[in-house]
Amino acid sequence: MSEKKNPPSQPRSEEEVVFGDELPVLPIRNAVLFPGAVAPFDVGREKSVALVEDVDNLPGPVIAIFAQRDPSTDDPAAEDLYPVGCAARVLKALKHSSGNYSLILQGLTRIRLEGVVTLSPYMKAKIRRIDEPATEDVEAEALAMSLRDIAKQVIQLMPELPREAGSLIDSIQAPGALADLVAANLDAPVEEKAQLIETVDVKERIRKVLRLLTRQLEILKMRERINSQKKEEMGKNQREYVLRQQLKAIKEELGEDDGDQGDLDGLEDRISKANLPTEAETVAKKQLKRLRTMQVGSAEYTVVRTYLDWILDIPWTQSTTDNLDIAAVRKVLDEDHYGLEKVKKRILEYLAVRKLKQDKKGPILCLLGPPGVGKTSLGRSIARALGRKFHRVSLGGVHDEAAIRGHRRTYVGALPGQIIQGMKKASTVNPVFMMDEVDKIGHDFRGDPSAALLEVLDPEQNNTFADHYLEIPYDLSHVMFVATANTADPIPPPLRDRMEILEIPGYTRREKLAIARQHLLPKQLSDHGLTQEQLEITDRALEEIIDRYTREAGVRSLERQIASVIRGVAVKVAEGETQKRRVDNEDDLHEFLGAPKYTSEVAERTADTGVATGLAWTSVGGEILFIEATRMYGTGKLQLTGQLGDVMKESAQAALSFVRTNALKYGIPKDFLDKSDLHIHIPAGAMPKDGPSAGVTMFTALVSLLTGLKVRHDVAMTGEITLRGRVLPIGGLKEKVLAAHRAGIKRIIVPERNRADLEEVPKEVIDELQFFFASRMEQVLEAALESMPQPTPEGTEEARDGEKKDAEKQPTASSN
Repeated sequence: MSEKKNPPSQPRSEEEVVFGDELPVLPIRNAVLFPGAVAPFDVGREKSVALVEDVDNLPGPVIAIFAQRDPSTDDPAAEDLYPVGCAARVLKALKHSSGNYSLILQGLTRIRLEGVVTLSPYMKAKIRRIDEPATEDVEAEALAMSLRDIAKQVIQLMPELPREAGSLIDSIQAPGALADLVAANLDAPVEEKAQLIETVDVKERIRKVLRLLTRQLEILKMRERINSQKKEEMGKNQREYVLRQQLKAIKEELGEDDGDQGDLDGLEDRISKANLPTEAETVAKKQLKRLRTMQVGSAEYTVVRTYLDWILDIPWTQSTTDNLDIAAVRKVLDEDHYGLEKVKKRILEYLAVRKLKQDKKGPILCLLGPPGVGKTSLGRSIARALGRKFHRVSLGGVHDEAAIRGHRRTYVGALPGQIIQGMKKASTVNPVFMMDEVDKIGHDFRGDPSAALLEVLDPEQNNTFADHYLEIPYDLSHVMFVATANTADPIPPPLRDRMEILEIPGYTRREKLAIARQHLLPKQLSDHGLTQEQLEITDRALEEIIDRYTREAGVRSLERQIASVIRGVAVKVAEGETQKRRVDNEDDLHEFLGAPKYTSEVAERTADTGVATGLAWTSVGGEILFIEATRMYGTGKLQLTGQLGDVMKESAQAALSFVRTNALKYGIPKDFLDKSDLHIHIPAGAMPKDGPSAGVTMFTALVSLLTGLKVRHDVAMTGEITLRGRVLPIGGLKEKVLAAHRAGIKRIIVPERNRADLEEVPKEVIDELQFFFASRMEQVLEAALESMPQPTPEGTEEARDGEKKDAEKQPTASSN
């Protein structure tokens, strides 16, 4: 080390430091200028630009540089600046096309801000130069040597610094100047650098610089050790990770970053804001921690990232507010659907309870009824009335259990089930969730989806629904599930037990007319671009369509027929017809719909003996059923045709046995089967038929055939028979009565024990029909045949004996 000791002020010439006690002030942001340092600065603020442009008019090219305390302050005052700064010489000023300047400044000496002289057009201030005391003691030299050694170590660990940096350190002998040089190049906050420039005592300043420089040296050493370990362990995968990270940084610089796809910090922020349940949040944070250690291009990375997205995308707490105005809900339901009072009543009951008890769990409803009665559209109407989101899932033909519960994440392309996917699309925890066609779920070797629904559709269990993909309990208790089905039989009993079944029967003739007038006709006119000023379809025409062109429980076919009429008129309008078209009668309909498809066959089919009209229940509503019996030469056989099921065949056998038992009572010879065969046929032979409710109809047809007495043409009947002659109750009475009403039947014979079921039949239908309630077969014959068969003398004696033995005398048929 050289023996020559120079004070720090000696390397700077006297010419450079000559200035008065008043200087223009240039505030700088995020930087501190030290004496002896040469540094570039960009100048863009209005006052700063004015100062630079006035530099040539100053007595000398020296300005005062003070660092700002808050870099966001655009027009700093004296209190916004650090008190100690640096007098600087403007070496070069370069003006840009934008009007801004780039300056190269050389720090001269420390100065203290004494007070502001003026603020316009730029700040001028009184300053006092701070002369650096001479330092020639051994301690200062020792501190300078330590600083020089550590600075060289830092330079060696920073390859981005030029090689000349080490020589520059050696060339500066003055301890104060050395401390300023190192401080100017330290990577430290402005606050710490401002403390260094305010420290006049050289030894204290060197100590502070040593502390900062030692900290930076330790950081560099730690980085070096980490880099060494990385180099030792780095293989192909690690190199790929580093390259991808560099590629990500390059894309960010170019503005081509793919956003949240690679932004794990964004994921962490989403997790903190998602308000997840404790268990879900724990799983999400654990998966995010795994994600940080993976390579972006690996397959496992994509799986975990997708899983995290699903956790964050499904709703955990978001909900919609229910519309608790019962009158408004009733109005919406009435606007969307005509009739269906039972379902509307149930929705209003739920709403009333919800109003009184806010934490009421969502109901599990099953709308059961034939096609076309509005089950699916009723679900949308419920959601609209309650102010909830609506989501529909069709379960028809679903065979795989994973469709409900999802796939486990070990499978390629795994996804959550339809339930969780539906909740994501609904984006709330309390939607109206419609599960359409729940009776048409299949099952095979892949599992039974209906069994997977047992947990979903159970209010006591679905608050912890477990999807195989999520593997986190999910609360479905706030969801209002609405299932639809055409028949209840295919639904497994455990699943049926979990749902509240609301039966929706077919519509009456009057209801169909009201639906066509209020809903179908306006909708089809709008869909086809016509107005009521161009087309009028009268109630008479609508009734004709209902009676002679459709025969269904719902209104789908009715809507299609109305659409056909409107399309026919649309063609006329498109061809230039301007006169209003009025569709009023059968002739008008014939032009658009052709010949009527349905006519009343009741009178024709019951014109002969051995023909009776029965009532049947089908999945699409009730139907009338004609049963024909004939007799031919033979050996006493009974032949049954018409695709009859086993139960219906047994009913025919029971009817024949009862006739044979009571043949004499009905005036039938005992040996009527000795040289005869009987044939019972039910037309519409292509349609399978089964069930016990045709027993009374078969018995009546056989008695009519064997006695020669005709069955009344306006009578239909239903009921199961026994060998003792009793009439047992049947199911589906409402649908059967509506079918008889549609077919023009006037009198209906039903079992006595079904009397209470008539409460479900609309009043307007009951008023137009005559009901006979029978508990024994004799009562059926009295109401069905044109006249009662007369017993033979032998039969009269048998009947008299039977009356003596029968303590329970049954009343004759009654009517309603």
